[in-house]
Amino acid sequence: MSRIVFASNNPGKVREVAELLRPTGLEVVPQSEYLVPDVEETGLSFVENAIIKARNACRHTGRPAIADDSGLEVDALDGEPGVISARYAGENASDEDNNTLLLAELAGVPEAERRARFQCVMVFMRTAEDPTPLICQGTWEGRILEAPQGEGGFGYDPLFFVPDSGCTAAQLDPAQKNQLSHRGQALRTLVKALRREHIQ
Repeated sequence: MSRIVFASNNPGKVREVAELLRPTGLEVVPQSEYLVPDVEETGLSFVENAIIKARNACRHTGRPAIADDSGLEVDALDGEPGVISARYAGENASDEDNNTLLLAELAGVPEAERRARFQCVMVFMRTAEDPTPLICQGTWEGRILEAPQGEGGFGYDPLFFVPDSGCTAAQLDPAQKNQLSHRGQALRTLVKALRREHIQ
C-alpha cells in the first residue's frame, strides 16, 4: 500500500502531490511509470473526471490510485473555463495559449468583476471497482489580473492574484502555495481520510 499511482503526467501536479503526501510515508508515482494511457475526460464535473482518471489508473496498474480534477472558475465568464481549464484554447493548448485566451475573454472587464477561484477535487480509489472512493475538495479564491506576474507555478498561476498574499500564485514559493492552494487543501483533507482508514 506504500506505493500509490497518481493519475497525471503533469510534472507540476506530480511534484505538489508527492511533496504533500511525503509525511504519510506513501510513495507517489506518476502513471507514466506504468505506461498508463490517457483516458478521455468525458465528465461534466470535476468529480466525474477525477473518478474516470483514478479508475483508469487502477485498471491499468492494479494499484490504488489518486486522481485530481481541477480548474479555474471565473465569475464574469459564468464559471468558465471550469472542467476544460487545461484545454481551454484547444486540445493541445499550452499554458500560454490558455492564459492568452482568458485575458482576451476578460478584455474590458473591470478589476472588481474579475473574481475567480481554483477548484480541486481529489479522489482516492483502492481498486478500479471501488464502490466508495474517497472524495475531497478544495477551493482557492482570488481574481484574474490583466497581465501575468511571476515565474513560478504552472497553468493560470501567473494571472491568479491572491488578495491575502498580495501577489499571484506564480509569485508564491512552493511551500506557501501548497499551504494555500486548492490542491493543497484537498490533499490535506485526503491525508486525514487516509489516516482514518489506516491507509499508509
